[in-house]
Amino acid sequence: MAGPLKTIALLGATGSIGGSTLDVVARHPGRFRIGALSAHSRVDELLALCARFRPEAAVITDPAGYDALREGLRALGLPTRALAGPAALDEVAADPANDTVVAAIVGAAGVASTLAAARAGKRLLLANKESVVLAGDLLMQAVAEGGATLLPVDSEHNAIFQCLPADGGRGGVRRLLLTASGGPFRGRSRDSLATVTPDQACAHPNWVMGRKISVDSATLMNKGLEVIEARHLFGLPADRIEVVVHPQSVIHSLVDYVDGSVLAQLGNPDMRTAIAYGLAWPERIDSGVAPLDLAALARFDFEAPDLAAFPCLALAFRALEAGGTAPAVLNAANEIAVSAFLQGELGFLGIPDLIQACLDAMPASPAGSLDDLMATDAEARRLARGLVARGGAR
Repeated sequence: MAGPLKTIALLGATGSIGGSTLDVVARHPGRFRIGALSAHSRVDELLALCARFRPEAAVITDPAGYDALREGLRALGLPTRALAGPAALDEVAADPANDTVVAAIVGAAGVASTLAAARAGKRLLLANKESVVLAGDLLMQAVAEGGATLLPVDSEHNAIFQCLPADGGRGGVRRLLLTASGGPFRGRSRDSLATVTPDQACAHPNWVMGRKISVDSATLMNKGLEVIEARHLFGLPADRIEVVVHPQSVIHSLVDYVDGSVLAQLGNPDMRTAIAYGLAWPERIDSGVAPLDLAALARFDFEAPDLAAFPCLALAFRALEAGGTAPAVLNAANEIAVSAFLQGELGFLGIPDLIQACLDAMPASPAGSLDDLMATDAEARRLARGLVARGGAR
């Protein structure tokens, strides 16, 4: 039995996670409906989604798009409420009419609404890394106090969630093993990466993703952020979380147990698997993903990550060990560095150099509140932008 219809607030509807979520929802009209959609500035795309899914509310977080959204909804004859600004995200995330929230906004802009959903006790499908990297302790506290159900959508954390004991305990768990594809530059030396272009960095061999997360995959920062996430989501210390490069991207992560068993979750590299699992958990539903053909794969390869060529992973472990505000500095500096790289203002190797310079300049301090963390985030962004303007960290 499918149970009562779930109403979903999809925050970040026009991104890759948003598109995959809507694909799964459309396959199960008797299980799910869309209660709210959000986009940052893509008004036309948001209007098209509203016409198809007819939500109660639509949010454009850039207030400059409000008039176009309101008039567009009116022209379509839709009763959907038009909302604008970051506060509107918090409103729809906490709205009692929405029992499920998919947090798919990229970057620090998605943190406050994710916390709002957690405090309101939602089923929270978490695809916003920054909510955990920037404010992991605050998020887990909000989940506990609000009685929310947190279901990670990143393929690696979703895989670990599926492989951990069903009772939620950690008894017998020795290590968490996060798999990394290695990105488009796996096997290359550090020196050979000096002249790579944004298009080359975004040409991921296995996954179809947005440009920012594609660059993070190319630098291995994506995996570093996932290590920090895993620390908060699963409550294990950094020395029990490891990264292994698995270029086929079929084994999404593994859990190593003290008895010698290693449980892995496998599947074709398609985010709809994790999204469908989160939407229907503890049930399983059709996601539209093709069955895995193991015979066609023929082999699985594994190797250790090359920290000399890809130092962002080591920088993430450094920030995790420092704790406090250090992960916020790491995340903010990375966002500025990646943006500068995509705009041709910084070389590929300048990304880790810039992040390291910011970590060196801003030693970790206690993070007592979201305001503290956002102040650190803003300061780190100012520092990183200044370094970019002066030609990078070196």
